[in-house]
Amino acid sequence: MSIQTVPLQGYDGDFDGFAHRLGAAFERYGFAVISDHGLAQPMLEESLHQTRALFALPEARKLAYAVPGGAGQRGYTPFGREAAKGAAASDLKEFWHIGRDLPPGHPFGAVMPDNLWPLELPGFRPALSALYAELDRLGARVLRAIARYLNLPEHAFEDPIRDGNSILRLLHYPPVPADAPGVRAGAHEDINAVTLLLGAEEAGLELLDRDGRWLAVQPPPGSVVCNIGDMLQRLTNHVLPSTTHRVANPPPERRGLARYSTPFFLHFRPDFVIRTLPGCVSAARPDRYPESITADAYLQERLREIKLA
Repeated sequence: MSIQTVPLQGYDGDFDGFAHRLGAAFERYGFAVISDHGLAQPMLEESLHQTRALFALPEARKLAYAVPGGAGQRGYTPFGREAAKGAAASDLKEFWHIGRDLPPGHPFGAVMPDNLWPLELPGFRPALSALYAELDRLGARVLRAIARYLNLPEHAFEDPIRDGNSILRLLHYPPVPADAPGVRAGAHEDINAVTLLLGAEEAGLELLDRDGRWLAVQPPPGSVVCNIGDMLQRLTNHVLPSTTHRVANPPPERRGLARYSTPFFLHFRPDFVIRTLPGCVSAARPDRYPESITADAYLQERLREIKLA
């Protein structure tokens, strides 16, 4: 079995076909792979260059950008801080979060804090701001296709993600010893609506398939791995599943290498009410979530579960 690779070229040429292939992959696996996505290679290379430079900074400089009480939502989060829900051990990673820039006085400013930018790296902000904007646009296109697949109006998700609390995460997994036990990131599901992941070509990403086996995600070079998050799973009453996944330790011969990856967690706006879509409820599929919840309340609940809040 392999996860469907869907070229983004079909978005403009055969939108219905693109939406069907993408939606079918999501419904079966909770994951899809998007190739020919149009993200400019120089932008991707510069973003990776700035990411490597960021994590190469001295520990004291990185810790200067850790926000006490900020639940890791902006700036730096050091090793040992985040753990998968229910896990005893912390993940083997450090990361940096970039969120949406809001104008002064914006009503969401109370729950979407300002970004932090490393003063040591003058090229960091322009490079990563450009990447954020492009992944934000790509995510909106993915949701338009999902809306078509669910027989919703094409622009059904346009308002729910306007000024959404989306996060760009820069991840660094350091080399691990040849005999290292455990995994780099424990088995988990994503909190948000849809995740777009760059950097999955380095082996390690695995999803838990329906038969209980771990299935390696092996995308073609230069592609984007996309998966459904818990918010969209809840909204669709599990028609589109949020699949458990992890980052396993690499084979012994690759354990001396660091892993860098960049997920973009596309979120709904904080005040969006996650209420089960009527078209996803039937006698055979009763509503699992009769109580609605706002996107921000759901986010805060989950941040506490993964030990960030």
